[in-house]
Amino acid sequence: MTTSVGNRLLGVQLLPGVQRSHMSTFYVACMAGILLSTFMPQMQPYLLSEFLNIPQEQQGVVSGNIAFWGEIAIILAVGVWGSLSDKIGRRPVMAISFAIMAVAVALYPFAKTYTELLVYRVLFGVGVAAFSCMIFAIMADYTEDSSRGKATGFLGMANGIGALITVFLLLRLPSIFQAQGMDSQTAGLATYAIVTVLAGVFALWMWLGLKQTPQKVSTENESFWEITRKGLMAAKDPGIALSYGAAFVSRGNLAIVGTFFTLWIANYGTSEMGLSRADALARAGMIVGIAQTMTLLSAPFFGILSDKMNRVSAVALALFISFLGYGGTYFVTDPFSAGMIVCAILIGMGEVACIITSGVLLSQQAPVAIRGAVNGFFNLCGAIGILVAAKVGGQLFDSWRESGPFVFFGLIAFGVMIWALLVRNKVVAPQDNC
Repeated sequence: MTTSVGNRLLGVQLLPGVQRSHMSTFYVACMAGILLSTFMPQMQPYLLSEFLNIPQEQQGVVSGNIAFWGEIAIILAVGVWGSLSDKIGRRPVMAISFAIMAVAVALYPFAKTYTELLVYRVLFGVGVAAFSCMIFAIMADYTEDSSRGKATGFLGMANGIGALITVFLLLRLPSIFQAQGMDSQTAGLATYAIVTVLAGVFALWMWLGLKQTPQKVSTENESFWEITRKGLMAAKDPGIALSYGAAFVSRGNLAIVGTFFTLWIANYGTSEMGLSRADALARAGMIVGIAQTMTLLSAPFFGILSDKMNRVSAVALALFISFLGYGGTYFVTDPFSAGMIVCAILIGMGEVACIITSGVLLSQQAPVAIRGAVNGFFNLCGAIGILVAAKVGGQLFDSWRESGPFVFFGLIAFGVMIWALLVRNKVVAPQDNC
């Protein structure tokens, strides 16, 4: 195909030189990255019970600690990956991200101790850091500003598809394999092996399918630390600063759902309903699937909304929905009840709304020459959000109530929403960011 000005995919206006195949591969990356990112924490309750024999009453803190150290790895790596992509291009960094995740997934079920599990989770975090940095940087590189809301809506849909594959297929594999006669550990090993192969395929796909983009000369003679410093200094722009704050909430939300939603429901299924761990995990996947279905259905709406209304107002709306969904879990005692279904619907909507609206706002405000560094810091703030969600959430889950991590982040979402309303009239869109 010959590239030309005016290339479009699904109604999204692409920048000159970007082919439809490049954009399609990008959406595959969005799907695949979330598939892997949700699989690891949501499969973890099975691993803790069936492989490491950790008691249920300790799994909240243990899960939180594992996620905490995974996010430490992201915090340490995210700025480097963003700056590196400004030097060598987005394609190699994205391909490397999936290769690293493949290795980590392969090693994870062979951990014999809690310490080994932490090491492999840290390795996985390094891969996730590279993937996360590239998502909004590539989207901004590939699309016209006028279409970035719609493009991010499809990004959210791709994320939703990846999450649905996890909850409706991958999390059911242990139960399926056990029904065929495998024991619990063999079923778990087979599941991790399948996901490892998928991650390797995605790594190759990224290398072959993404655009090979020459980088701007202005970054060629600057050090990684100089580019990274510029990413931090960019927060002087109130829109970029707000997008960093919204990233803290959106990624924290993702961690809360991935780490504690499945754990809460699976533990309830085994302790209160007498289910096996594999069956409880499958039932938990059904509830999480409701949230992820709403993510899939809501993504186009919030993408289009981000193009139609003030982008700071869109961020504020997303944060308000998150506040309602996460805060509403305070009133839930039975995670299989109708009340939890309502919360799951709002959580799914708020999760994707925060991701989309904050990403579109960042793409609008970020200077082109340091877009990778700015996206690196955007994801750094998200990593800190996950770190806080993991550490504080784990303590609240075990020592207060299972809904504690959700209520905590609902209150944070409300605080950042107030911030958005206060700076709404101070955010001015640059005229030359495309």
